[in-house]
Amino acid sequence: MSDLSSLLLLLLLGVVIALWLKLSVARERAVKEARQQCQQHGLQLLDETVGLRSLRLRRVNGLRLIERGYGFEVSIDGDDREPGRLWMIGNALTGLSLPTIELVPRESIVRSTPAPTPSSNVVPLHPRNRLH
Repeated sequence: MSDLSSLLLLLLLGVVIALWLKLSVARERAVKEARQQCQQHGLQLLDETVGLRSLRLRRVNGLRLIERGYGFEVSIDGDDREPGRLWMIGNALTGLSLPTIELVPRESIVRSTPAPTPSSNVVPLHPRNRLH
């Protein structure tokens, strides 16, 4: 009986190691995809890493496949941290979510914002301009 339980424990350990290796390879593929998407959209991938956030079943052409969701952080202008997400099935990118900003000319911000009164402690907020 001891040999059977040892064999099952060894088999379980082998399955866990194989799953860990498979997820590590998938994570490296996700890092590469996140880096490529950030470069394409003019963003900076912070920490050069992604983290697995979710696993879900998704039906594609009648088949149920496991879709992995990864989270990461990007910077628009170097002074901020914004969340990004991507979803993958196998090595294929199935979804992408990146932060968006509204590009507004600085002159229109200055003209449209009233100056604060001296007795006011309210600071007007302006949309962030994208730097290239």
